[in-house]
Amino acid sequence: MRKVVLAMFMSLDGYIEGPKGEFVPPAWSDDLQRYWADDNVDRTDLLLYGRTNFQFNAGFWQPAEQDVNNPAPFRAFARRMNTLPKLCFSRSLGQVDWNGRVVRDDIAGEITRLKQQPGKDMMMFGGATIARTFIALDLFDEYRIMVTPILLGDGKRLFDGGYERRQLRHTDVKQMDTGAVILSYERAA
Repeated sequence: MRKVVLAMFMSLDGYIEGPKGEFVPPAWSDDLQRYWADDNVDRTDLLLYGRTNFQFNAGFWQPAEQDVNNPAPFRAFARRMNTLPKLCFSRSLGQVDWNGRVVRDDIAGEITRLKQQPGKDMMMFGGATIARTFIALDLFDEYRIMVTPILLGDGKRLFDGGYERRQLRHTDVKQMDTGAVILSYERAA
């Protein structure tokens, strides 16, 4: 059965975006490319996004693939991001491009149906609202959280309550060359 994986990064003090809603990405490095970007994309055949993050990523990855100022490995990764199928969870959008389709209602039913189909894992890279919805609905089978070496002081938290207590099992930790750490957990048996 396919798994649903949350792959997000957050600051050491627990924020996934800055105080003014700004995107604060981790430093790009060879380790980030290998152990985060490539590892996550290699194990998925369906990306999951909320509306805001879907639109942000579409606007970022589509031109990144063609930008000759980007290094060739980065453009190749952008091509992979652009070709993967995507679900955009939104009540306000009717349809989307960027190789995606919109899911408006019955999130749990749609995910349950997709988990029964053959394929690789389904990977959610964000955003905060849909990730919190999935946490509350207990839809994630695995959490891959990259903790970045920065203190933001304020912003939006991923884990902000509103869900029931559940036990997880630690499966992996990977220290990166930038000082970030990837922590992996899955449902406890």
